[in-house]
Amino acid sequence: MSSGEFCPQCGDLISEQSASHPGAPHERDAVVCNDCYFADFDLVDAPERLEVEVCARCGAIKEGKQWVDVDADDYTDVAIDRVTESLGVHLSAEEVQWGIEPEQVDKNTIRMHCTFTGIVRGTHQQEQITVPVRISRQTCERCGRIAGGYYASIVQIRARGRTPTTTEQQRGVEIAESYIADREATGDRDAFISEITTTDDGTNIKISTNQLGSGVAAQIVRELGGNVSEYPTLVTEDGDGNEVYRVTYAVRLPEFTPGDVIDPVDEDGPVVVRSVQGNLKGVRATTGDTYEASFEEGIAPDAEYIGTVDDADETTVVAFEDAYAMQVLDPETYESKTVARPSYVDADATTVPVIKSREGLYVLPMSMMGATDEGQSVSPQ
Repeated sequence: MSSGEFCPQCGDLISEQSASHPGAPHERDAVVCNDCYFADFDLVDAPERLEVEVCARCGAIKEGKQWVDVDADDYTDVAIDRVTESLGVHLSAEEVQWGIEPEQVDKNTIRMHCTFTGIVRGTHQQEQITVPVRISRQTCERCGRIAGGYYASIVQIRARGRTPTTTEQQRGVEIAESYIADREATGDRDAFISEITTTDDGTNIKISTNQLGSGVAAQIVRELGGNVSEYPTLVTEDGDGNEVYRVTYAVRLPEFTPGDVIDPVDEDGPVVVRSVQGNLKGVRATTGDTYEASFEEGIAPDAEYIGTVDDADETTVVAFEDAYAMQVLDPETYESKTVARPSYVDADATTVPVIKSREGLYVLPMSMMGATDEGQSVSPQ
């Protein structure tokens, strides 16, 4: 017999099942017998223990140097994944099957009972191991910043020549929260609002990054109208010597809001404002014609404020004189007054809302009653 038929460690004759097949890759232990081979054989390579770092505030887990949000009520699945990633099965094993049975020892400890089976050298092998997994509760960088009141930008909600209405301020906050929530949903862990405060002038929203502050301000203007001014302030330098700025985004809402009744200087009669998105749009209270501020006038015309549709009083229609004039009762003196008849007044109307100015009475669109509470764009019927 050749020397290769005997185990070089114990001297026993090597069985055909243990010997290498002709032409097969030569392994270091291929010439030893099964008893010697399996005496120092591990089917599975596993760590003695594992640790899963979890943020005690938001529930995120740390993977490498990054914190990752997970949607889990407990961390058993996370622990299973970590154990699975850490296990190594011997390259010689074939037909490998395995299973993991978690055991919750306490709130912060899970034992993973792992069972592996496979065929090695034609021999069925089974190995059982237990890997303890400890849940280490910490505070992620994001939650640490939130707890510390960190912010990089401030969005100020203000208005030209007035204080923003409660509705405008509430809607501005809703827009900001929705915008940030959408960014969070995409996995942006730098997206958060650290503080919302109300002052005599409006609302201040402190936001985590300048990019997000800019986006929130732009979205508020897109919906509520107005414009944005930026005021950067140098606060520090980063580790590379780059200047770090904190930016205030001052949102200036338009002077007028939907439902306001104004009298532009063009002397064509009062306008009931229906939208301030972009430039001001409305309807003439004298004719019912649509109105839109011109490019020269900017986002809003020079105009005298008369009141809002909420200031209107309902009064009785006395008579229709023709297509352009009608008679109504003055809600204060109860005298019959001839007023302009705008096209939005129905021919069978018996009562109409009117507002009084120094120039007289004006009939308002019935469809816009309550416009000041309903939103930023109202279309008269």
